[in-house]
Parts: sequence; structure tokens; C-alpha cells
Amino acid sequence: MQTLSRIDRSLRAARRVALSHYVASGLVAALGMLLISGGMHFYFGAFAAAAASVGVAIVIPPDQPAPQRGKFWQLLPAALIGLPLFLAVQALHNSPVLLGLLLVPASFIAFLAGAWGKRGLPISISIMFALVLSMAVPVQQGPGSIATTGLYFAIGSAGYLVFASLANSALNARYRVQMLADVLFALAGLMRCQARQFGALSLPSDATPLIGELLRRQAALADQLQAARNILLESPRTPRRQRLAGMLLQVLEIRDHLLASELDVDALRAHPGHPPLLNALGEILGALADELDGLADALLTGRQPEPFASHRPQLARLELPAEENRDTDGGTPSTAMLARGLANRLGHINDETLRLIALARGEAQPDLSLVRTAWQAFVSPTAWSWQPLAELWHWNAPPLRHAIRAALAIGSAYALSLAVPWGTHDYWILLTIVVVLRGSLAQTVERRNHRVLGTLLGCVLTGALLAPHPPAVFLLLVVMLAQGVAHAFAVRSYIVAAVAATVMGLVQSHMLNAGSATFEVIERLADTLAGVAIAWAFAYVLPSWERGRIPALVARSLAAQAHHARIALGLGQLQAVDNEPELAWRLARREAYDSLSALVQATQQSLAEPRAVRPPLAALGRLLTHNYQLLAQLTAVKTMLMQRRGRLDAARIQLPLQHATEAIDQALTAPGVQPTAPTQATDSAALPNPFEQDLSPWLLRRLGLASELAAQVREDAEQVLRPTPAVPGSEIQEGSGPAAVGE
Repeated sequence: MQTLSRIDRSLRAARRVALSHYVASGLVAALGMLLISGGMHFYFGAFAAAAASVGVAIVIPPDQPAPQRGKFWQLLPAALIGLPLFLAVQALHNSPVLLGLLLVPASFIAFLAGAWGKRGLPISISIMFALVLSMAVPVQQGPGSIATTGLYFAIGSAGYLVFASLANSALNARYRVQMLADVLFALAGLMRCQARQFGALSLPSDATPLIGELLRRQAALADQLQAARNILLESPRTPRRQRLAGMLLQVLEIRDHLLASELDVDALRAHPGHPPLLNALGEILGALADELDGLADALLTGRQPEPFASHRPQLARLELPAEENRDTDGGTPSTAMLARGLANRLGHINDETLRLIALARGEAQPDLSLVRTAWQAFVSPTAWSWQPLAELWHWNAPPLRHAIRAALAIGSAYALSLAVPWGTHDYWILLTIVVVLRGSLAQTVERRNHRVLGTLLGCVLTGALLAPHPPAVFLLLVVMLAQGVAHAFAVRSYIVAAVAATVMGLVQSHMLNAGSATFEVIERLADTLAGVAIAWAFAYVLPSWERGRIPALVARSLAAQAHHARIALGLGQLQAVDNEPELAWRLARREAYDSLSALVQATQQSLAEPRAVRPPLAALGRLLTHNYQLLAQLTAVKTMLMQRRGRLDAARIQLPLQHATEAIDQALTAPGVQPTAPTQATDSAALPNPFEQDLSPWLLRRLGLASELAAQVREDAEQVLRPTPAVPGSEIQEGSGPAAVGE
């Protein structure tokens, strides 16, 4: 049975990958390459097809599922910049010195595109592909030969530019479903991690790795949510689009309840009688995660989602602790109340999941006013701006340092390629550097390892494919499929992409040379090893250690938290008659999540760096944990103010709201100033039952805890930013604290 279960899980995972948006994008790339290069081969011959395929290849990297608006302009820079560089390399092909003088400054300019962040990196790759792959296209003799080759290249890039824009429009409906399913899988994974945390509380030694995994999953979910917003919230004019957009907004509600469910777990940990209850709650949370997985699978396969049986009855059957008959100290809730509150939050997650599945089944209607409001506010801009480039010119700017580093690496690799005894594929070393060298040491090391292993596996696979001497048509299909796989997994699993890229390169070489690829295999391995060695070595040249980014990221997170607190606790929402305060809060909440996501990623990447230059990981772990807890407290308060306003005493909470806002703002924005003491959590000796009418005491308690957390966040931030001399052996061991998010 266990073997069948493992097989079933493997098949389910394989099906999810096959139906994913990144595989769909890879298939689009393969089909575009096949149609354009095949058409050019049919009408103009093999050389025209080879030149056109390079034109296609330089437009493919930025071709990812994207909003329809701006898709053409997203791809256009690769085609426009690539053409003159391709022609320049063709013109200098027989002048090695002049070609080297072109490659170095052109590489510097190409990698400056990193100033635009995630949008700019694919453009950098495209520009470098135009340079490097042009070296693979032999120069034709005769008058006008370079212009003719450039024309073939332009036809390929322009043809794919049009094809990709049309394909993105045609697949827009499918991409919406796939992106939503991807978010649901990520949310389900976060819920399971949280469920394991509930179950691991009786074993404190197991809690630290789970904290790191929670932080990583929260950061990854924040990134996936923004990618999904860009597509799902664009022009939700049809009922189906509105329903999918409503489901995405429902996911945000589940995430908020999930984050809030972490708040009182620590208080329950100290009481030995509660682990069985926490284990039971963890099982329910895991069952809810299974429901989300099932919903995502149904979306991917086009099936009607199965109806969801509420877990409320199961929650009602839990043996919750009896209420104590004595007052608690200073208004602190009893463990019985905390347990009931935690069960209640899981009940809210259950209810939101019910509504989510009802939306998917068409049994409920989305909140159209919220969908329309979120339409343009949450979609990333698609226009290109010169501002990132204008702000780049200072010595500590990571994109500028990376551009210098990459240009030096390319120049060194080109000099080596001229010196090696074979020298027939001098571009292979350069191509390895282009795809391996990244802005951080962690990413470069990961790509280094995957590139070497992927090349080895790709060489073995290519040998097996070429051994029976298959026909040319079969090899052409192999090349197209390898192109699609390489594009599909370039971000998701680079080792798979490296295998596919190796197969594509070796099979293409075999087809062009019409002979054995034995020497090409050996040459490919040697060039790959040389390329990864150069990329790894130059990762230490003008390094941009994550420690240098930490102060700006910490400042961003503090500012985002302070802004979020001002919006979440604003008094104006108590009298608001429209959803404008809610929209402002959602925007502030998104920035708070995004800022923490960036800080988590920087912390994770710093684990691959030398110990002497690592930031203070233990302090960073505390800062991240307290930041998420503060975000959860404020979200819980905001939920009460939005959804349970009728159960609050407005006159009683207005002054505490104002005091808490001032205390949190002072703590987060005025370093070096002792914040005002937070307002007392409640003015009564004991909190009332949370299921009774008046929730004001609970809101006041949340305000007090949020104020205390804000002061703790500021203290953590000061510890992170405090310059301390590196003492050998004093650095935190990997995995020994909550900051070890890269394990």
C-alpha cells in the first residue's frame, strides 16, 4: 500500500508539473521555434533556419506568462537591442581582437539591465545570447552576406515577437487558471508547514527548522501572489475572470487567518496538557490543505471541484479546556481562552475555504466591488522607465558591480577560448558564464553545481539518442523539445534546464556537422568546467555581499510596517461608508509582505557566503519572526474592525487605537527614542469569552501586544544594523537559529 501511495503521489506531482504554466510557456517556445525555423528551412534553406533560430532564441528568455497589456513591449527590447549586436559580431567574426573589444563593453551594458530587477534579468540574458550565439553562426561569403544573415535573424526575432504576443493572448484564460492553481499549491504547502509546527511543539528541538521553512514559504507565497495578481486582476470583465479574481482575493483572506493562527501557539506550548489539542488542530489544518490541493488539481484538469465537507463539526467535537473560574492576571487570557481562540481561527480558515470552493463551483458570487477596486491597484506596471538606470551610478550599487564583474568574466573567458587547443566552439565557455554567473554568490554556486551535473547527464542522454543514428526529422523534434524544456525549467529547476540545453546544443552540432558528436561531447564537458570555474571565481570579484543590502531592506520593512499600522488602525475606517480604507490597507499589507519576502531571500542567500561577511543571522531571525507576528496582530485587529465592527464599543476603542498607532509609529520610525509605553491591553481583570458579543477587550489586548512587538522589532533591527567586528567562530551555525531560512 505504501508503494502504491508513493507511486500515486509521484504521478500526481508529475501531472501537476505537466499542466503548469511554466511547462505551457515552454511548449509555446518550442512551437514558435519549430514553426519559424521550419518555415525558414523550407523556403530559404538550412543556413537561413539556423540564423532565424538565433533570432528566436534571443526573444525567448523574457517570454513568460504575462498580462496581455504590455506583453509586446516586454519582449521588444530583446529584439531591438539584439539585432545590432548580432550584426556587429558577424562583422568582427574574423577579427578576434576587435571581437573581444566588442564583447567586454557589450556584456557590461547587457548586465546593467539587472537594474530593472526581475524584469531586467531576462533582457540581460537575451542580449548576451545575441552576442554569444552569433559566434555560433558561420559568416557567409559574398557581397551583402552579413546583411542577409541579419535579415534572417530579424525575421526570426520579429516572427517570434508576434507569435509570443498572440500565444500569450490566446492562452490568457488558461494562464489565469494555472497561476491560481500555483498559488493554491503554495498556500497548501504553507498550511501543512503550519500544521507540522502545531504537532512539533512538544519537541522544541524540532521547532527551529520549521520556523525557517515557514519564513521561506511565506516569502515564496508573496512572490507567487504578485505574479498571479498581474494576470488574474487584469481586465476582469467576464464572469469567469471575475470568479477567478475573487478566488485569488479569497486566498489572501485565508493567508491572513493562517498567519494569525500562529499568534497564541507559544502561550499554549508551556502547558503540558495541550499538545493533543494542538495535534488535532494540526490534523484539521492538514485536511484543509488537502482540500486546497484538490481544488487546484480540479482547476488544472478542467473538472468541477468536489464539494467541501465543512470541518466545523470536527472542531466542535474537540475537547477544549474548560474555562477557569478565577480571574487571570492583568487581563491576560487563560490558556482555555487561547485554545478556543485558536480553534476559532481554524474555523475561519475552514469557512474561507468553503467560500473559495463555492466560488470555484459557481455556487457563490465574488465581491465585484472589491475585484474592480483591486483591478489596477495591484497589477505591476508594464512600462519601461529610465529611472532605475539613472539611479545606478554609485560604486556600491549591486547591479553596477555585477555588470563590471560579468564583463571581466566574459573577457577572461573569451581570451581562454582563443587559447584552448580545440577552439571550434569558443562560444560554449561564454554561454556557460552567461547562465551561471548571478548577482549573488548563493545563486552562482547553485547554478554552478546544477550546470556541471546537468551537462554530464545531458552528454550521456545525447550519446544514447545519437547511438542508433536516428533520422534528421527525429533530431529536429528533439532540438525543439529540448528548447521547450530548457525554457520551461530555467527558473523552476535549473538542473533540468541544463540537461535540456546540453542535449539541444550537442544535437544541433551533430546536425550541422553531419557526423559523430563524440568529440563535441568531450569538448562540451571541458568548456562547461572551464566556464563554471571562471563564473565561480569572478563571483568573488567586486562582491555584493547580502550584508550590504540588509540595512536598506530592514529600513524598507520598518517603513512598510509603520505605514501598514497607520492604515490598519486608522480611526477613519470606523465611519467609512465605502471600501477606500480597505483598498489602502490591502496595498499597505502587500508592501509589508513584499518587504519581508525580500529580507527573507537576502537572509537565505547569505548562508552561502563566507562566514566573515555574513550578517547577524540570529538577530535577523528574531527580526523576521517578530515582524511576521506584528503583521499578524495588526491583521487580526483590522479583521475585527472590518468584519466585526458591530461587536465593538467604538467609544471604548478609539483612544486606545490612537495611542497604539502613535506607539507603533514611534517605535518603528524613530530609532534611538524610547517609545511611549503601550496602552494596557484591557481595563478589566479578565477577558470575556471570545464567543460573546463584546470583542472590545480582545481588540485592546491585540493593540497592547502589537505595541510591544513593535518595540521588539525596533530592538531587533538595531541589533541587526549595529556594526560588530567579526570574531572567528562566533557566527551562528547553519540551522542553529530561526534565521537559518536557507536550510
